Amino acid sequence: MSGNTTYLELSQDGAGAHKFYEVTVDSTTVTVRYGRIGAAGQVQTSAFPTAEKARAAAAKKVGEKVRKGYAPAVRGGRAARAVTRRQVTSAPSTARAVAPVLWRFRTGAAAFGIHIGEDRCWVGNQSGDVYTLGHNGEVLARYQLPDGVKCLVADDFWIYAGCDDGTVYDLSSKLPFAAYEIASDVDIFWLDIHEGVLNVADRNGGLTVIDHEDEYQWSRKSTGTHAWMVRRDERAVYHGHGRGVTAYAQDGGGELWHSRTSGSVLFGWQEDHCVYAGTNHNVVQRLSKADGAIEATYPCDSAVYSCATAPGGRYVFAGDSASSVYCFAADGTRLWKLGTGGGSALSMQYLDEKLYMVTTDGSLVCVDATEAAVTAAQSGTVPVPLDVKSAAAVPTYAPCATVRTVTSAPPSGIVVECVQEAGRLRVHVVSGGYDPSWNVQFPRHIRQPGARYVVEALSPASSGFYRVRGEIQRLL
Repeated sequence: MSGNTTYLELSQDGAGAHKFYEVTVDSTTVTVRYGRIGAAGQVQTSAFPTAEKARAAAAKKVGEKVRKGYAPAVRGGRAARAVTRRQVTSAPSTARAVAPVLWRFRTGAAAFGIHIGEDRCWVGNQSGDVYTLGHNGEVLARYQLPDGVKCLVADDFWIYAGCDDGTVYDLSSKLPFAAYEIASDVDIFWLDIHEGVLNVADRNGGLTVIDHEDEYQWSRKSTGTHAWMVRRDERAVYHGHGRGVTAYAQDGGGELWHSRTSGSVLFGWQEDHCVYAGTNHNVVQRLSKADGAIEATYPCDSAVYSCATAPGGRYVFAGDSASSVYCFAADGTRLWKLGTGGGSALSMQYLDEKLYMVTTDGSLVCVDATEAAVTAAQSGTVPVPLDVKSAAAVPTYAPCATVRTVTSAPPSGIVVECVQEAGRLRVHVVSGGYDPSWNVQFPRHIRQPGARYVVEALSPASSGFYRVRGEIQRLL
């Protein structure tokens, strides 16, 4: 150690690592600070009965990191990863009426991330806060992540938050944990996850694909820059950028088709047989997933920041840069245009005749999208929106680098084990009733060779691996 502090870094171009680890010993106290290079990081403090035991514990921590490839470094010697936060303008709406907003929740900072599930709503902002709310607007929980939230994406039961620091957090369990770490040379714009495979669109128009083990699979560079759209299904990855939409084979086998859109793509959505691209030339365009043919165009009056559909594309919704929200029939007929009443919609999602939007002022709003409510709004009759407040006692969860230890597995627990395979640390199931050859998607930062852990539940993915559900505990 140098004095009482050891500072280490792991930074490998293109390999996803851009982290620091700092250990400080002060008498009987050991303080560990860790995180992405350039960020403040997270801090953990441990007390020991003697100074000798504190020094021994610190030396062990440093040794473990060195074996993983960390090396001594000078703090500030490497720059933080590049982060581009979307710069948007929002003009007042030109619509003559305002949308029937049922409730509004102000997150306190600019927000882009939104996911509306069957049981709750999720919204994430650039302060690193993710809130979950009931469909009536009640705030249920808060997650505090170390950096700004780029977007929220769902993959079956699992919810993921992609952050500016390059970490993608799994929010499906009680405590969030880092599931993926994106290479430091990738300036993230948007993410999507399908069957555990992470797809990253970036500032340079690149596409990077990472598997459920957080390992690089393949990448492509499109003909355009500023890729704000990436969507994936079991057949392909649909990548929207400054020169249109490109579809790639899901296994990285090559380009399937490319279609020029009317303007640069600013947002994307998908249904089973088509993708939707909102552009800076004031349109949403529907493209066939089979061949990229443009099947319909939905004209707005300003640049389109976001779009969404009702199931099957029965209705198409769009939010523009002038604080308006639109609804179209599937064939492109404009049904209505209304003001949002609170800035431009940067993300949106439709569920059960309600349209949920997150706007430029960082608010999550719920709009009554029924025909009766819209007709009343067009004539000037709208409900008084409920201004939702977050209770001081709402549960708050933050990522943790360590896990609770137990001496025996509970009867319902499932035991998994870390094993070395071809130089890589994998996790397999030990408990009966599971395929022991399948890998388990498991937080890489807590894996230790030979260590056993207890998880509450495992769910199989169709591509042949297990995903963790519930709390993770270290089995001693």
